Amino acid sequence: MNIEAKAAVGACVGGAPGTIRAIKIIFSRELGAIFDSSVAYIYFIAFTLLTVGIFMNEFFVVSVIDMTPYFKLLPMLLIVFMPALTMRIWAEEKRVETFELLMTMPLTPAQIVIGKFKAVFVFYLLTLCGSLPIVIMLKSLGSPDLGLILSGYIGAALLGALFISFGLFTSGVTANQIVAFVLAVFIGFLFVFSGDDRVVSILDGLTPHLQAGTFLYESFSAIPHYQAMTGGLLCASDVFFFVSMTAVFLWLNAISVNRSRI
Repeated sequence: MNIEAKAAVGACVGGAPGTIRAIKIIFSRELGAIFDSSVAYIYFIAFTLLTVGIFMNEFFVVSVIDMTPYFKLLPMLLIVFMPALTMRIWAEEKRVETFELLMTMPLTPAQIVIGKFKAVFVFYLLTLCGSLPIVIMLKSLGSPDLGLILSGYIGAALLGALFISFGLFTSGVTANQIVAFVLAVFIGFLFVFSGDDRVVSILDGLTPHLQAGTFLYESFSAIPHYQAMTGGLLCASDVFFFVSMTAVFLWLNAISVNRSRI
C-alpha cells in the first residue's frame, strides 16, 4: 500500500462515510492485485471456455432455447474454481508478510474483509459476463425466457457470493494456500452434494431415526435454493439463505483476522 493510500486510510477513521471510504480503498487494492496477476486471466479464460464449451456441446445435442444446463453445471465447477481464486486472498498476505503491514492500518477487520470480498465478487461477476454471448445466441435463434435467464443469473451471483465468503474464511485461517484450497473445496462439496437426492437417500438410510440427509438438505444445502432461482422462482427465503450464510462466513473471517492481529 503506497503513501497516498496510507494517508487516505488515515482519514477513514470513524463514521459511515469513513467506513465506506476504507472499504473502497481495500476494494481498489484487491481488485488491482487480482488483475495484476496472470492467474486472473487464466481463471477467466479457463472458466469461460469450460462452462460455455460444455453448454454448447449439450445445446447442439438437445437444441433447446434454454440456459438451464449452464446454470445446472455451475455449482459443480465452483467447487473447484472458486477456491482456486480465493485461496491466495489471505494466505498470500501472510506468506509475503504484508498481513502485518495491513493490520497496522487504521482499519477494522470488517472493513478489510468486506473490501476483499467485494473485489473478488466483482471479478466473479465479470467472469459470469463471459457467458453473455450465450444469451445473445439464444435470442437470435428464438424466444428464450429472459425472466428465467435473469433469475438464473441472480442465483449464480448469490451462489458465487457464498462460495467467495467461505473461501475467504478458509484462506484467513491458514498461511498455506493448498490447505485453504482443500478446506474450501470440502465446504463447497458439503453445500452442493448435500442437495443431491442420491446423497440424501444414502444418509437417510444410514441414519433412519435422525434422517440426517433430509435435515442437511432442508437446513444446510445451497442447491434447493439455487435450483428454485434457476427455475425462475425468486423467493425471499432463498435470497435470505444466501445472504445470511454469506454474512456468517464473512463474520467468521473478520473474527479470525481480528484474532490474528492481536
